[in-house]
Amino acid sequence: MDLTTARRILAAAGGLAFGAALLAAPAHAAPSPAAPSRTAPSHTAPRLGWELKPTGVEARFRGLAAVDRNVAWAAGSGGNVLRTVDGGRTWRKVAPPDAAGLEFRDVEAFDADRAVVLAIGEGDASRVYRTVDGGRTWALGFRNDDPRAFYDCMTFFDRRNGLAMSDPVDGRFRILATSDGGASWRVLPSAGMPPALEGEAGFAASGQCLVSHGSRNVWMATGGGKASRVFHSRDRGRTWTVAETPLPSSASSGVFAVAFRDARHGIAVGGDYRPGRPSPTAAAVTSDGGRTWRAASRPPAEYRSGLTWPAYSGPAALTVGPTGSDHTLDGGRTWRRFDTGSFDTVDCARDGSCWASGEKGRIARLGR
Repeated sequence: MDLTTARRILAAAGGLAFGAALLAAPAHAAPSPAAPSRTAPSHTAPRLGWELKPTGVEARFRGLAAVDRNVAWAAGSGGNVLRTVDGGRTWRKVAPPDAAGLEFRDVEAFDADRAVVLAIGEGDASRVYRTVDGGRTWALGFRNDDPRAFYDCMTFFDRRNGLAMSDPVDGRFRILATSDGGASWRVLPSAGMPPALEGEAGFAASGQCLVSHGSRNVWMATGGGKASRVFHSRDRGRTWTVAETPLPSSASSGVFAVAFRDARHGIAVGGDYRPGRPSPTAAAVTSDGGRTWRAASRPPAEYRSGLTWPAYSGPAALTVGPTGSDHTLDGGRTWRRFDTGSFDTVDCARDGSCWASGEKGRIARLGR
């Protein structure tokens, strides 16, 4: 899709902030010698960039949910859960009272009051909590009682129906399901899940190793085995297919995040998370719902852990990692870096506002 067509789509959708900012962002091309600076127009295109919103805490926030321009939730290390309702000017600590020391890695929020958070870890360190009053009170919806399970990510199809994934138990990934907004969970039968590879697992790096689109489609990203793979279910996690991707796979590499614009078009990002390690194939794309994947022709230069492809953005998407942020205007085939700050995850709300979070309490909103 060319930029003219993409701009028409954005205009029809009301000019949402995310896509409009990306399509207006400068291409960073070298200035033409035929156009001296004194003749440059004063109305230059806005430059894409993050506006940091100080949180006052040092936790690492790998879980993030953008509700809109004003409301966002973040979940992180040391049992920290934060919420803002004023665009990040102030943050309120709203963690469950018994969460000290837990590692929260995912949060799914539906509005300023209702949210579900996932804590990872072996045994009963894997938990799911739910609040319906902005974090003033929490209910424990799930506590893992199987020492073999380790939950990584979760996703919701709507306000009531959601899934969470665990690393393989008895050779297959385990899937939890809820139909009451996270108040209770049940383990789904494993018969429809393909066998896991030796060493294969999910990466609890950004809350995006399990993502959904629409009312039934869900995808799961993995690494650690002899191949990095993406699983796909069309029936809310009861039966699955699986496909290899061109991303590298090892104990420290694989697919860390996936995002889908619709039921067919998707992006996968990842690489090797170890600092200084090369990740020459850090992104791949699919146009058939994940049956086949092909490497991005110009991927991000390093490992990326977070990814978002928001509604109504056309071909524009965004990825982040410890060494910077990149955007694409062609559905993930080519990427361009626009920021060098460290973030672990990124999310965009339905109003087009985008947020990112990561280490040392860093949370930011996309500016233009």
